[in-house]
Amino acid sequence: MSKRVTQIVIRFRRPPLVLFRKTSIDRITPNELVINIQPDEGISLSFEAKVPGPVVRLGAVDMDFQYSDYFGTTPSTGYETLIYDCMMGDPTLFQRADMVEASWTVVQPILDVWKALPPRDFPNYAAGTWGPAQADELIRREGREWRDPTRVNALQRGARPPEPVTSKS
Repeated sequence: MSKRVTQIVIRFRRPPLVLFRKTSIDRITPNELVINIQPDEGISLSFEAKVPGPVVRLGAVDMDFQYSDYFGTTPSTGYETLIYDCMMGDPTLFQRADMVEASWTVVQPILDVWKALPPRDFPNYAAGTWGPAQADELIRREGREWRDPTRVNALQRGARPPEPVTSKS
């Protein structure tokens, strides 16, 4: 990928009943909950709210929590935690030898089949890109779209928020 980003995005469905039926507001951006796992740990919630006043206007609201903004440091990496647990004698994050052996009994037959079959027309892509065009087409057929975390993170990092949507009535 062109940027190292690990996040979970929950895009909420639009409500079946539009509260602003007699206004010119015909499209409301879906609410999103984003859980940033790496490299910028945090949580953000994006939604639209009515701007106070007699005219129906919606404004984008971004509630953003960044771990480093509140605690002045970034959390430790998984390796730091793993080494610390090892030093303390805490085996809860480690697999036992019999579990590792059992895992290989599942994985090895798959590896053997892959090795025996000729390579298929697999849509590989160049390093540093967001993936093959086939991935875009696959998700587009489902009526969905990829979320560009670089664009969203720029908005959350102090870029000017979009102008509120204003009703004509």
